[in-house]
Amino acid sequence: MTVEYFLLVCDDVPHDVVLTDPGARVIDVAQAVRRLTGLSLWRSKVLATQAPAVILNNVPAEAAAAAVSALRDAGAEAETRERSEWSS
Repeated sequence: MTVEYFLLVCDDVPHDVVLTDPGARVIDVAQAVRRLTGLSLWRSKVLATQAPAVILNNVPAEAAAAAVSALRDAGAEAETRERSEWSS
């Protein structure tokens, strides 16, 4: 009996959205975090003030880019980071 192994390749590598600096408009950024995550406004503000903080985990590239754009429009500095296969 032969055993065959297959390597599955995914075209869309998951991304994380990282808030690096909330900027001067923390409440606006907290509201953007609330819209993106569904957290309460209080928890969103706590998350925004604890920068750098991961806002979203394992999202597609398009969703990550849209989230970064929303955070930047609110006055924050944010970035996307590709998740490697080996990171947890």
